[in-house]
Amino acid sequence: MLEITGPGYRYCDGVSRRSFLRIGGLTLGSAAALTLADLNRAEAATGKRQQHKAVIHVFLGGGPPHQDMWDLKMEAPAEIRGEFKPIPTNVSGLEICEVFPKMAKVMDRCAVLRSIVGSSGGHDGFECLSGWPRRALANQGGQPSIGSVVARLNGPIDRAIPPSIGLAAPTAHSPWSEPGGPGYLGPSYAPFCPNAMGGAGGSRGEDVLRLKNLTLDRLQDRKRLLQVMDAQRRDLDRELSVQSRDAATEAAFDLLTSSKLADALDVSKESAKTRERYGDGKPYKFQYDGAPTCNDHLLIARRLIEVGARSVSLSYGRWDSHGDNFGLVRDHGAKLDQCLSALILDLEERGMLNDVTVIAWGEFGRTPVINKDAGRDHWPQVCGALIAGGGIRGGQVVGATNRLGEYATERPIQFREVAATLYHNLGVSTESVTIEDRSGRPQYIMDRTPPMPELVG
Repeated sequence: MLEITGPGYRYCDGVSRRSFLRIGGLTLGSAAALTLADLNRAEAATGKRQQHKAVIHVFLGGGPPHQDMWDLKMEAPAEIRGEFKPIPTNVSGLEICEVFPKMAKVMDRCAVLRSIVGSSGGHDGFECLSGWPRRALANQGGQPSIGSVVARLNGPIDRAIPPSIGLAAPTAHSPWSEPGGPGYLGPSYAPFCPNAMGGAGGSRGEDVLRLKNLTLDRLQDRKRLLQVMDAQRRDLDRELSVQSRDAATEAAFDLLTSSKLADALDVSKESAKTRERYGDGKPYKFQYDGAPTCNDHLLIARRLIEVGARSVSLSYGRWDSHGDNFGLVRDHGAKLDQCLSALILDLEERGMLNDVTVIAWGEFGRTPVINKDAGRDHWPQVCGALIAGGGIRGGQVVGATNRLGEYATERPIQFREVAATLYHNLGVSTESVTIEDRSGRPQYIMDRTPPMPELVG
């Protein structure tokens, strides 16, 4: 890993975006592979690329309470119903929780999924980011995330912008900052994690080679040093593989020295009006071992998509509400209401919403019965999600739960169906496309699961 240090702008997670960029697998010498260089090789192999479709994955780590967000149960007893009241939306007959007044005004662009089943119960984002339980294909390194698959199939739009990016801020419970791992595709297709923010599968802080006081302006001096070191190795090894690695090294330096990525990460370049529209999500409350409510990550996600990223994942808040569930939802929900509605409208105004899918969901739901600490506990039996953009049919609810919010009564939705829909919106057919695993065996991306016909049919 290479770290470039220098002055810069600080974001809500306490990290300066201009202060450093880190690139997985880059070392001083030819002996090591370059993660981003491998992505550049993939770009060369893909040839003509598809139209730029993209996904922004907002992971609500901890398990948001479905019955206090998009699926209120007003006919349930008080010990289940909770404190919130429903409000109408701009879709006739569709009501959501009162803490989402801004989202209520854009629900015609969204679909609410109320009956997602099949959660493995793990406290991480693996199923949300890949569509698979973590144990799936474990003997081959595991199933890859959506971002890694798209990086493998389509490569980068621009060599200066990684196709898959994980923005998740560091969390004490590291699986909640999961960026979406590459699985059997290998580290070449791991998401790029600015500032080594990632959890499993992304760039990690302990792998960083620290080159203190090396700024972008001085990087070319280090580049010349690398060229000298490589020249010595080439005297001993002039095989084609070394020459190919040299070309990939040049491409990786193109990414490092380009201003595009640094500029996209710098929200100070946005107007004050836009930044105010998204908000900053402060003060951070209920964070504990989870992610902050970092609203500007959603703005950064839009900026990254705009310059060429295909997949951006982030972790928003800490929704593990075993105590004071209603205080948490009031805090997190109001902040999410602001930045998520801002993102949807921002994409629409820029003509991007039909090409960019936004999804917000967590790893499972929460118990119908409120516990003695005014909290809700883990409930893998059913959960919900909100999806917008990407050309889906908005203004609808898919699926239903029973009167108490215990289980799905209409249209149980599997995680793989949601993932297949995201792939469809990205231009990838889950029913026909295969990728070879480490043994050389072709694997269907989602075991030929089709996308949800309610959304894309």
